[in-house]
Amino acid sequence: MKVMQVMAGGEHGGAETFFVDLVTALQRRGLDQRAVIRRNPARSKILRDAGVPLAEYRFGGPLDIVTKLALRREIARFQPDIVQTWMVRATKACPRGTFVHIGWLGGYYKPMHFQDCDHVVGVTQSIADHMSAAGWTGARSHFLPTFAVRQPAEALKRADYGTPEDAPLLLALGRLHAKKAFDILLKSLVSVPKAWLWIAGEGELRGELEAMAADLGLIDRVRFLGWRYDREALLATADICVFPSRYEPFGTVTIEAWACDTPLVAAASAGPAAVIRDGEDALLVPVDDAGALAAAINRLLDEPALAAKLVAAGRRRYEAEYTEEACAKRYLAFYQGLLDARNLAAQ
Repeated sequence: MKVMQVMAGGEHGGAETFFVDLVTALQRRGLDQRAVIRRNPARSKILRDAGVPLAEYRFGGPLDIVTKLALRREIARFQPDIVQTWMVRATKACPRGTFVHIGWLGGYYKPMHFQDCDHVVGVTQSIADHMSAAGWTGARSHFLPTFAVRQPAEALKRADYGTPEDAPLLLALGRLHAKKAFDILLKSLVSVPKAWLWIAGEGELRGELEAMAADLGLIDRVRFLGWRYDREALLATADICVFPSRYEPFGTVTIEAWACDTPLVAAASAGPAAVIRDGEDALLVPVDDAGALAAAINRLLDEPALAAKLVAAGRRRYEAEYTEEACAKRYLAFYQGLLDARNLAAQ
């Protein structure tokens, strides 16, 4: 079985992170793969270090004919049984062929962009249902969840980031984008006076959020760390992970916190609300409610027994549903099932 993985995503993001995690996990399990990605030095290094054969192209706008021709050549050379295109841009660049074409969706994208796909995969059941309603009925629309890598990591030295060792430390992970609601998190921090906050992410709102932290009198207690690849170490350092997104189709941060035994407070956007069992494995608060977010954070700081309970339940959920092993097995079985069905139909 030969699988080509095509990703034309941005410099940073949850979908891009999962792409790297899944492709490297499948490589470790011996799948014959080739990756074709938008140029990205950090991403290509991780893939190459994992032994994934790789090609990089521009993946520009609609007029980028060069990338489309190059992708056609890559497919002709590799002769894949399956081509999985991640999100819209890669999917639109993919030519038709004799391979099984899978389109991967990390959000509620417009179905028209996936019209040439044989199958679509949603990162949540709701996304798969969204595509089923648009015509990918029966066995053509699938739900396959993500996973989090659990790699034990030592906590970072807080002093290296100008943070007191004895201060409660909050951690937020994600792009600095309006969807992630870091503005709400900063407002909530005003009502959590003892805590410090690390924000690990990068994006167009960095300057605006830094100015907001200063205006709120928080600049001494907030650290903007930029995009980080040591998420396990960050989670090992933090006392609480906070996930305030106002829009989140899935949200891998949830299962990353569970995998790293970090208590979690999340806003009840679509993804976290569908996965989290409020009060059992994490605390959920209404979207865009800084007061409720602050109250939940303070509750976990004041009730260590509750925090321990959430951590234990989150670990159980992770081990049962969201490990690398479970996810890789699902994808390998999924790919093999599609090929078996194609071969049966051809007989």
